[in-house]
Amino acid sequence: MKIDAFPHILPRRYFDRMIAAASGPASYMQKRTAGVPCLYDLDERFRVMDRFEGYVQVLTLSSPPVEALGEPALTRDLARLANDEMADLVRRYPDRFLGFAASLPMNDPDAAVREAERATSDLDALGVQIYTNVNGLPLDDPRFEPLFARMAELDRAIWVHPARIATMPDYPSENRSKYELWWVFGWPYETAIFMSRLIFSGHLDRYPNLRILTHHAGGMVPHFAGRIGPGLDQLGARTPEEDLGALARRLRKRPFDYYKMFYGDTALFGAEHALRCAIEFFGVDHMLFGSDMPFDPEKGPQFIRETIANLDAIGLRPADRQRIDEQNARRVLRIASPREREARVERAPSGPATSS
Repeated sequence: MKIDAFPHILPRRYFDRMIAAASGPASYMQKRTAGVPCLYDLDERFRVMDRFEGYVQVLTLSSPPVEALGEPALTRDLARLANDEMADLVRRYPDRFLGFAASLPMNDPDAAVREAERATSDLDALGVQIYTNVNGLPLDDPRFEPLFARMAELDRAIWVHPARIATMPDYPSENRSKYELWWVFGWPYETAIFMSRLIFSGHLDRYPNLRILTHHAGGMVPHFAGRIGPGLDQLGARTPEEDLGALARRLRKRPFDYYKMFYGDTALFGAEHALRCAIEFFGVDHMLFGSDMPFDPEKGPQFIRETIANLDAIGLRPADRQRIDEQNARRVLRIASPREREARVERAPSGPATSS
């Protein structure tokens, strides 16, 4: 089995509501998502999935972030609708969808915690998906720490998706990014900054059991191991006006070692050399199969096919390949095995008898 831990979906009822609500910064995704039928058309999605033997998914909501769609009163309702719809898909199609990551109204931090609790307890969500910033706010802002604390208590995973839009310029002298570079290079940068801010704010010392899955294999991080290794070993050398050396000494580990606490997926758009780098950096046990489906030029199958081909070409030992394809997802995301799922069904109380 290949468990895709990071494909994207927009359940139809949520999609219709999102299109009606999106405005301002979030509206950039309206045209993009409307042109990818696999996101909201289940028949098309199943046709793509059926091309790949043993291929199943864990559902994550597609961009834009819920919190970018409006005021808290709206985003609370949207998050609840998205999670109810994804839970329903998992119930209706258990052989295709093994679980889902809940979405949260992060522009209302208290409501985000409540929705995380509801989704995991009432809907059996495997965890939550957050973005690398909340409408421009960093995730190490104190108002978001209760969510990390609660996820550590719940022992559920956190999916992290990059967030950056065209209105964030490439240079201070400009007012917007050009040539879609906000996405091509901005998203990997966002992911690396998110990871770094959690490290230096002490989150991973306070909550060492957090399981955080970063999209696109940790963005820039694996490819700049030297800069986050020997480079960050010299923290403070370039900014003497700040006592960054003291901050580093308060950490319980070398900065480099914290980055390896994160998990990465294989969603690298068919770049075999990049996948080799990510596996070498994170280690086989911290890599999960993920495709970013259906945001490829073919609108569904290409990234799945090329990710499988890259893994084939790397020549992993069979046991390591099985870890990346399936076992790591079951362990990290707490996905029940087929035998465990069957046992749950057998233990579940039967419903009331009905007459014919």
